[in-house]
Amino acid sequence: MKIYHSILLVVFFLGLPVLAQESPFTFKFDESPASVSATTSENPASNSISAMLIQGDTVWLGTSRGLSRSTDKGLTWRNYYGDPAFGTENISAIAWDKYRGIIWVATAHSVVRTGQTLPEGSGLRWSSDGGETWNKVGQPLDANSDTVIVYGANRLRALPVTVAVQNITYDIAITPGTVWIASFAGGLRKSTDLGVTWQRVILPPDYLNSVKPTDVLDFCVSPVPGNFCSDGYLNYRAFSVMATSDSVIYAGTANGINKSTDGGISWVKFNHQNQVNAMSGNFVVGLGNKPGTDEIWAATWKAEDQDEFYGVSFSPDGGANWITSLEGERVNNFAVFTDKVVAAATGGLYKSNDFGKNWYSPGNIVDTQTKLSLKTATFYSAAWAESGTALYIGTADGLIKNSGFTGIWPDLWKLYFASQALESREDSYAFPNPFSPKTEQVKIKYSTGGKELDVTIRIFDFGMNYVRTVIQNARRGNPTHVVNSGDNGGVIDFWDGKDDNGNVVPNGVYFYRIDAGSEKPMFGKIMVLQ
Repeated sequence: MKIYHSILLVVFFLGLPVLAQESPFTFKFDESPASVSATTSENPASNSISAMLIQGDTVWLGTSRGLSRSTDKGLTWRNYYGDPAFGTENISAIAWDKYRGIIWVATAHSVVRTGQTLPEGSGLRWSSDGGETWNKVGQPLDANSDTVIVYGANRLRALPVTVAVQNITYDIAITPGTVWIASFAGGLRKSTDLGVTWQRVILPPDYLNSVKPTDVLDFCVSPVPGNFCSDGYLNYRAFSVMATSDSVIYAGTANGINKSTDGGISWVKFNHQNQVNAMSGNFVVGLGNKPGTDEIWAATWKAEDQDEFYGVSFSPDGGANWITSLEGERVNNFAVFTDKVVAAATGGLYKSNDFGKNWYSPGNIVDTQTKLSLKTATFYSAAWAESGTALYIGTADGLIKNSGFTGIWPDLWKLYFASQALESREDSYAFPNPFSPKTEQVKIKYSTGGKELDVTIRIFDFGMNYVRTVIQNARRGNPTHVVNSGDNGGVIDFWDGKDDNGNVVPNGVYFYRIDAGSEKPMFGKIMVLQ
C-alpha cells in the first residue's frame, strides 16, 4: 500500500467547497540523495518504503523514489527511478495479477495548490514480463458530461472527477479479468481491459448499509458536497481494496468497509455505527487477510464520530463481528502469514500470534552485521517472504529484513539505507540537509577506504566553536556502520542535532569534521532548520 511522512490534513481539490479529511500519507520526495536509476544497487532507491509486494522470489517496493525490485532475496536491487516508464514518480500501490501474470503499480507526486501541498495521481503502469517493459495507463478521470451512472434500473447523479489532484490510487486489488483501484477522491473503480477504460463502482451512501441493483435508489455519487451535489459521502472516499477470492471484495473508505460477494455488483457496509461488535473507526487505510479464510484485518482510524478510535480491527467471520486491539495506534498496513500477523504503524512495529490478543514490539532494531540502528518509529508496510521465514518492513527511514522466524522477534536484522555513492575516498556529505532535530537525525556519510579504522566526528558552529563530539575513536568500517561495499564504500553515523549538554542547537549552519585513522580529515556542512 501507500506513501510518505506523518499526518497530512487532506483537502479535496475538486473545484467545490472543500471538506477536510485526515490521511496517513502524503507524496513528497525524501531529501536523501538519489542512489541509482534503472541499475543494480546494494540498496533500494529510497529510504521511504510505503508499498510492498512479495511475488514468488521477487520483492517489489514502492518508494518515494519510484519502484525497486530484488530477485535474489534482497542481495541486490534494480531501481527504476529515472527509467523512461516511471521518471521521478512516487509509487503509491503495487499488486500482482496471478491470473494473467501481470505486476501493477500506481504512481503519484505532489503539487502545490493555493499554498497547500497535495497529492496528485499520475496513473498506473503494468508489466507482463517481470518488469522488463511497462505499459502506461493514465490516471482515471471523468469527462464533464459523466454525470449519470446507471445501476440496475436506477439513474444516479454522479459528480465527475475531472482532475487528478486528490484522485490518487492508494491501493489495487485483482479478481479474474478485473483490476480494482481505490483512488480516494476518485472513489472505487474497476477495469476489465487492462486500464483502457474504467467504471465507477456504486457503494452505499453514508446513510445506507447496503446497495444492490434491484433497490430503488436516489442519491448523488459524490465524495464532497457542493453545487452539483448537496450531499457528499465519506463512503465515496476509497482508500483500500482487497480481494479474498474470485468474487469476494472488500473496499475500505472513510465510512467503513464495504463487502461484495458477487464480484462487486452489490455491497454491504460495516462500520463503527451499524454493528454491535464494531470496528474501532471508520477510516480504513489498510486491509489484510489470511488466505482461504474469512479472517480480515483492518487498519481503522478515527473518522468523524467522537466515539471512534484508532486501532486494529480483526474479524474472524468476514466482517460480521470485530475485535479491536492496539487502541490509539495509527496502523498503516498488515503482513499476514498463517497465524502470524505484523502491524506496521506510525508509532511502532507489532507482531501477534494469537489474533491480536497480545502484540509484541521488537524494541530497538539493530543490524546484526553492521550494528547500524533504526532511527525511526514510523512503519508503513510489511510483507512475508521465503515461506514465512523472512519479513520485509518498510519504514520512513530505510528498509528492514528480519530473517529466521521461529520465535516472536528473532535477532537477525538487516537494514538497507539508500544514499548517493561517494565519488572518492576523501568524499563525504550529510543528509537530509537541511534537517530538523524535532523530527529526524542527520546522517553523515564518509569512507574508511574499505578498512576498519578508529573514527572521531565533531560538530562546530558557523564560528567554528566546538558543539559536540558525535563519536570518539569508534571502530568503523569492515563492516561496522557500512552501507555500501568497495574501497569507496559508505559508512554512516548520525547526529541528533544536540550539543554536549543535550540541548537542541539553534537554527543555522554547522560543520562536521571526520578524523578516520591517520587519513586526511574530512569536512562538510550541515544546516539545522526547525
